[in-house]
Amino acid sequence: MNNLEKLTLIEGNFTTEEAKEILQNVFMTKIKFHEHKNFSSIERFGKDDATAVNRIPELKKELQRVNEIFAWAQQHHKRLHLSSEIQISFIEE
Repeated sequence: MNNLEKLTLIEGNFTTEEAKEILQNVFMTKIKFHEHKNFSSIERFGKDDATAVNRIPELKKELQRVNEIFAWAQQHHKRLHLSSEIQISFIEE
């Protein structure tokens, strides 16, 4: 295995509705992940998961940006190219 692995998650041209659906699903999945992680921490340890609590509003803010970008693109009759790469690097525990 290389020390850095790259995976293509999204690559292509989309209508504004298609692109919006894809990115909203990605962001909502991450928000739900952190909400679940925080809920689990509260149930197990009686306290919030600090990382999850901080990340949720950041992701919601980015989701709002996504909606603004797509509203503009739709008003201006634009198609969109989305490209997303996942980079995995190995670190010592």
